[in-house]
Amino acid sequence: MNKNIINRTLKESEYILKTKKTIREIAKVFGVSKSTVHKDLSNRLLEIDANLCNQIKQILKQHIDTRHIKGGESTRNKFLLKKNE
Repeated sequence: MNKNIINRTLKESEYILKTKKTIREIAKVFGVSKSTVHKDLSNRLLEIDANLCNQIKQILKQHIDTRHIKGGESTRNKFLLKKNE
């Protein structure tokens, strides 16, 4: 695996551990696509550091478990803003 890819993957994993941000937010920060971040954190990280990969998978699982709540909140806020206009 290319050293640049390994370094990027490790930086992304450190960033998600610190901030608990979503894959989309991480992709914006690092200037890559969300597909690349997902592949880095789910496939490539497993080859680099399995223990770190397990920690990241827990965070990603938490994001999946709460995404329906975030979607509902954003829809509610959208309609409240329209109502107040």
